[in-house]
Amino acid sequence: MQEIPHIPVLHREVIDAFTPCQEGIIVDCTMGYGGHSSLLLDHYPTIHLIGIDQDPTAIAFSSDRLKPYSERVEIRQGRFSDKIIGIIEEKGDQLCGILADIGVSSLQLDQRERGFSYESDTLDMRMNPDASLSASEVVNSYSQSALEEILREYGEVSNARKVAETIVQRRPFKSAKELSNAIFHLMPKGKKIHPSTLVMQAIRIEVNDELGELTRLLDAIESSAIRRLRVAIITFHSLEDRIVKNRFSKWAKNCICPDDAMRCTCGNNHAIGKVITKKPLTAQEDELKANSRSRSAKLRIFEIRRD
Repeated sequence: MQEIPHIPVLHREVIDAFTPCQEGIIVDCTMGYGGHSSLLLDHYPTIHLIGIDQDPTAIAFSSDRLKPYSERVEIRQGRFSDKIIGIIEEKGDQLCGILADIGVSSLQLDQRERGFSYESDTLDMRMNPDASLSASEVVNSYSQSALEEILREYGEVSNARKVAETIVQRRPFKSAKELSNAIFHLMPKGKKIHPSTLVMQAIRIEVNDELGELTRLLDAIESSAIRRLRVAIITFHSLEDRIVKNRFSKWAKNCICPDDAMRCTCGNNHAIGKVITKKPLTAQEDELKANSRSRSAKLRIFEIRRD
């Protein structure tokens, strides 16, 4: 078996998130290296787990890593927003927890040939290598206005117009490294992250429709009839975290009358559960020292209780 590369982010917090799950099924929507999956299976010896990933490399690695738990594990390949609908319909109230670690995995970042890193010699960024849209197509064929919109919305790049203009003027690009070098002088310096990180992030989100995936996952959970469920979602930037925070707030709201309503007429009984984490959980000091990637991780937890 390959060497296990790291401990997954917020590992203690994820284990604690599923304390109510002493039996039933936990779905790990973003299995990756199988780090969170193996920890949950080890800590909760009576639960079963369904792992989802669209990356065949992740599927192969985790299938090997999770062999000791084979009687309690099922692995499904595909986009989690697609797979979760079938799993909810199939398993229903057998489900006790859903975990999603949103964003690029360490497995993908560590493989230079996948083109996720600003040092990569390729320009790909597809979580599913068989997907049609790649970073190369986004960078080399999108219009300047489309690139500007992506950079501003998904990367929150302050000078998105200038960066998009530079990309269009200097393309085609064959590698992430080449792209990073071309825009490096335009990016703000002095932060803890590499200046090109936000641009790469924006392109990656577009390629993999990451915000759409997250929204569709939340839609599927909301529209389900599951009565008891722990939902734990890890995000790595403000756009994802805002989507999760707002959706959890909506789920916890009893009254859905307009803000200007004189009195409640909706029945005041629309909440489907409660927010467990009023503020997102973040990495503890020892984890921050051991794993720099954990510094941006935020975990929010919701408990669905449909009576």
